Amino acid sequence: MSTTTDKPPVAEQAAEDYRERLRELPPSAKLVAKVLEMDAPLSQGQLAEESLLPDRTVRYALNRLEEQDLVDSRYSFQDARKQVYFLER
Repeated sequence: MSTTTDKPPVAEQAAEDYRERLRELPPSAKLVAKVLEMDAPLSQGQLAEESLLPDRTVRYALNRLEEQDLVDSRYSFQDARKQVYFLER
């Protein structure tokens, strides 16, 4: 006996929620999120280098992503003076 539900699986719902929160952000934040999706964790300088965005724009994008709880940071293991960023899903 099988039962069917109209609810999507938890992983699919989380992915849709992530995409919906990202949809409202500016293009720079979307680009930074995509770079982090491909190669995280990265420092702010590494993000600027990979995305070809100015440091100031990367800072703005990271702030917007943090406001939406889409990105998190921790201190770098290689250089404790720097923070590295990664996606929070």
